[in-house]
Amino acid sequence: MQRVFIGLGSNLAEPQEQLRSALAAMADLPHTGLLRCSSFYRSAPVGPGEQPDYINAVAELETDLAPLELLDHLQSIEAAHGRERSVRWGARTLDLDILLFGREQLDEPRLQVPHPRMAERNFVLQPLAELEPQLQLPSGESIQALLQQCPHNRLDKI
Repeated sequence: MQRVFIGLGSNLAEPQEQLRSALAAMADLPHTGLLRCSSFYRSAPVGPGEQPDYINAVAELETDLAPLELLDHLQSIEAAHGRERSVRWGARTLDLDILLFGREQLDEPRLQVPHPRMAERNFVLQPLAELEPQLQLPSGESIQALLQQCPHNRLDKI
């Protein structure tokens, strides 16, 4: 079993409910268990145009699925929640990102792990640090060091 951290985000169609529903769907994935979830955080949007604030969280899973299998399942959950991929970083009903997959470092066309923009996003790092304050990335960097270096973006625990 691999320990995996998933970033969750939503800013459309009842975002907190979208995250709760996504957590329930992840708990039902084959060969996968939902271990825990961080608090929910409200964050300023990153992306084009005027957008509502996001609700973000990080979930910890344990899975026997291969990374791309897990990605396919997560994208199916996004699609079931009305996710459309028309504008990069645009408003969305649900975004599920594989942040860390055990100690693996992957660079596939469809999946990069650790998530390539994780260090720039306090709305990912803060909930991840809440779950695992002593976490070390595969590169050896600590989550605390990344959080200290991360650009500040409005972030409020709900």
